[in-house]
Amino acid sequence: MDNNMEETSIKAAPCSSFRAPWLLSFRSMAASTMREAAARLACVFLIVLAAASTAAGHGVQPLSSIAIHRATVAIDASAAVKASPALLGSKGEDTAWVTVDLVSPHPNDGDWIGVFSPSNINASTCPASHGSGPGPRICSAPIKYQFANYSSEYIKSGKWALKFLLINQRQDFSFALFTGGLSNPQLIAVSNKIAFANPKAPVYPRLAQGKSWNEMTVTWTSGYDISEAYPFVEWGMKLSPSTRTAAGTVTFDRESVCGEPARTVGWRDPGFIHTAFLTDLWPNKEYHYKIGHLLSDGNVVWGKSHSFKAPPFPGQKSLQRVVIFGDMGKVERDGSNEYNNYQPGALLTTDTLVKDLDNIDIVFHIGDISYANGYLSQWDQFTQQVAGITSRVPYMIASGNHERDWPDSGSFYNGTDSGGECGVLAETMYYTPTENRANYWYSTDHGMFRFCVADSEHDWREGTEQYKFIENCFATVDRKKQPWLIFIAHRVLGYSSGTMYAKGRMFQEPMGRESLQKLWQKYRVDLAFYGHVHNYERTCPVYEEQCMSSEKSHYTGTINGTIHVVVGGGGAGLSGFVAETPAWSIYRDMDYGFVKLTAFNYSSLLYEYKRSSDGKVYDSFTVHREYKDVLACVKDSCPPNQ
Repeated sequence: MDNNMEETSIKAAPCSSFRAPWLLSFRSMAASTMREAAARLACVFLIVLAAASTAAGHGVQPLSSIAIHRATVAIDASAAVKASPALLGSKGEDTAWVTVDLVSPHPNDGDWIGVFSPSNINASTCPASHGSGPGPRICSAPIKYQFANYSSEYIKSGKWALKFLLINQRQDFSFALFTGGLSNPQLIAVSNKIAFANPKAPVYPRLAQGKSWNEMTVTWTSGYDISEAYPFVEWGMKLSPSTRTAAGTVTFDRESVCGEPARTVGWRDPGFIHTAFLTDLWPNKEYHYKIGHLLSDGNVVWGKSHSFKAPPFPGQKSLQRVVIFGDMGKVERDGSNEYNNYQPGALLTTDTLVKDLDNIDIVFHIGDISYANGYLSQWDQFTQQVAGITSRVPYMIASGNHERDWPDSGSFYNGTDSGGECGVLAETMYYTPTENRANYWYSTDHGMFRFCVADSEHDWREGTEQYKFIENCFATVDRKKQPWLIFIAHRVLGYSSGTMYAKGRMFQEPMGRESLQKLWQKYRVDLAFYGHVHNYERTCPVYEEQCMSSEKSHYTGTINGTIHVVVGGGGAGLSGFVAETPAWSIYRDMDYGFVKLTAFNYSSLLYEYKRSSDGKVYDSFTVHREYKDVLACVKDSCPPNQ
């Protein structure tokens, strides 16, 4: 969603020095007194209350709050920072907890610890950026940070220990102690360097369906260039011989992205991204796989072992379960970066999906993926956060404003929400079966479903290339075999009573449904999903702002319109609704959650909206119909033979 929208962010001021509620148990153990622990409990209540009642709360990218370009270096011999252990991941782990002991001769509330990777943070020259003068003393933002004053003990004695959870990101790490707050940081001490045993190790596999139904792609990140080691996937069915499939390798440089901060303080070397195409899969069969790199000496550096279930063939009559959400982002599990008010629900959604992954076949994350906003290190953090999902089921993404938008870069909107990424990170880190990666629209079949995924950051209006794609996607599906036709876009091209769309009572993205509603009606699109607005809302089957059915929970026969759903509560700060509920709005919820679709056969579909906090169903309906109901005349649309 656009951070410039006129919404109010609620911050729990008395709790600003405490961590998010999911970190309560860890931080409470570190509390020096029972009184402090009690204060934390009260803080948790306030944070939860604020998250539940705020009309927006999406905040800004936390790393952008650090004025790293203003940082000065004033090393104080009396200050010290020590990180331990020095070697991480000695048993092949790709995450590790680190203890950072710090000493400050003059402790104050503005002291903070930044995690830098690579560890050498004090550069004599920095890449050119806007402005004049000698340039910054520190060239890049930290990958995360924590304030030092989470206990009164630090202010009293100048000594404390912080805990950080690090992930393998291809470089070593150091911890820097700053005073002066985030707006005028002054570096006074730097720790020893620490590193993972193999910083280049292949990590965080990401599955996606390929361009054909019987193809699965595996994408991952490593520090190995193709000249150093050959990437491949070893895979096969259980009790069958394994095969090895080579992977392609890509990367990009600073000049590939479009602007600041992605080119300047947000830049971090992305390493190498590898993709292998596993073909000729047997439908619904389980496959085991492992990513690896063949070194020049014949040894192999292996990633972890995983498995996936191959997709059903188009029209296959079997149980098929789909999860859809948008606008997730990331949360640091160690509480770094003050994420309480940025994407407070991201871990709730992630962890709830992981727990139920045996009952999920494919996931659609429909835009606003990591909210890195030009701080490239955060894409590694995000891919690690969702690796428990992406390593087991296809994870299909759509393009949102926080991935794509940048002035004069070809996007439909001239905003700066991508932080200079202009689509490069999303297009490289995740595979999608697009014909042209710069145009992020595609179709994909999953058994009885056809998904038509639009790119709302490119022009979708009648006469455009994308409009032609959308119509072709609708027109070419065989509804006898694939009765469930789904449209997806990030921005709300249909209906939303969120406050951000209340101006003029349009309740949509400008020019949205005017261009597309005749297509939805003509081709009997069942459901249309959107993100961008950080809440949940479901409409009646609607056409031209009119409900085409009075039913709300059990649809039978011809539906006569398309049901539009906003499912932007994946994790980012929540958005409110207008006070008056429009007639077409059936259910609204300002909470974190996702939708799950279950197709039992050609005639029965179950729709469920679940909250991320508990995984329980809060809105649902069923559809029961026959093929003839899809062919029946509806308003403004009859098949040619009728």
